[in-house]
Amino acid sequence: MSEKLHSSIGMHGSHRAGPVPRGPMLRLARRAAVVILVLLALGAAGTVVARFLHSRDLAASTAAQAVSYVTTAAIQASKDGENLALPGTLQGFIESPIYARTSGYVLRWNRDIGARVAKGDILAELDTPEVDQQLAQAKAAREQAASSLELAKSSAERWENLRQRDAVSQQELEERRSAYRQAEANLAAADANEQRLRNLEDFKRIVAPYAGVVTRRNVDVGDLVDAGNGGSARALFSLAQTDPLRVYVYVPQNYAALVHVGGTVSVVQAEAHGAAFRGTVSRTSGAIDTATRTLQVEINLPNKDGRLLPGSYVQVNLPVGTGDNLLAPSNALMFRPEGPRVAVVDGGGHVHLQAVAIGRDFGQSIELLNGVHPGDQLVLNPADSLAEGDQVAVRPASAPKDKP
Repeated sequence: MSEKLHSSIGMHGSHRAGPVPRGPMLRLARRAAVVILVLLALGAAGTVVARFLHSRDLAASTAAQAVSYVTTAAIQASKDGENLALPGTLQGFIESPIYARTSGYVLRWNRDIGARVAKGDILAELDTPEVDQQLAQAKAAREQAASSLELAKSSAERWENLRQRDAVSQQELEERRSAYRQAEANLAAADANEQRLRNLEDFKRIVAPYAGVVTRRNVDVGDLVDAGNGGSARALFSLAQTDPLRVYVYVPQNYAALVHVGGTVSVVQAEAHGAAFRGTVSRTSGAIDTATRTLQVEINLPNKDGRLLPGSYVQVNLPVGTGDNLLAPSNALMFRPEGPRVAVVDGGGHVHLQAVAIGRDFGQSIELLNGVHPGDQLVLNPADSLAEGDQVAVRPASAPKDKP
């Protein structure tokens, strides 16, 4: 190859290629290795740190989940104002069906349901043609008896005069006297029969026996009604006295000794928006019913404004507290095979299961006779797995949220 060609391509024919230097490449390789080792070390350290953090979080979560959170309530001493809530039904102080005393047809009625009547107000009038004819017949029979009495009287007086002159025998005089007495009796019987029919005539008007409210009307104009309340007879009206009202409740045997005549009770009706009405215990049955083991109690309830209606369902609150025992929430009880228990939380957060004796049940609270002391903190709604000595954390009771 000529020198021109060599010079054209940048090669010098007089110099030969020597070995390539290896120092820079080794330094580059060492740097790359160091970088890789650093990255591997950082990755290993990150893995170790992540595992450590995860282990710590798992331990904390496990410890947190191992703690039982409970809600507690304190034991309180019972008060004299503790009430026993019992269901009852309002009744009119007097409630009576009104029957017809005489048979006939309804001529007209003057009062309908809901009408307030006074004593003696006419509720309806009857047409009694048969009774009218019987009364006319009784009047005629009475006139006949009166005429017979006048004749017997005059005859007896004449025979008395004749006997004084010894013109007639004593036997004949006695016969005239007997005839006179029979005539008197016949007149008395005729008077009684006439008065009976007059009374039946008065019963043509159906009147209210007392002041009250007509709660039912069962007849209309033209209906045939029968006398009395037996057989096919039916009540024409139903009347109720609404002031005062009365309500009967049945008190369980274990509370019977705490109910006294003259005591004040509170009557609550749900439809009255929580308004409480004051009543008085008027009387008790004085004996326990063997079938239900309850004491029947009658309560009088004033109702001057007529807000309460007979037949309404109410709740009667009877004061039965004595102030001698302790009260606990009903949802704090635990029923175990050994008997009833309560879970008491001490100052260190440890649970102690205490055996208790149950007294009276007031609904949301229950009376405990022994096993606890005032101020003890009881676990509400305890779990079945709760055991003696368990560590718990007391959770503050949250305030109830207002409903929209």
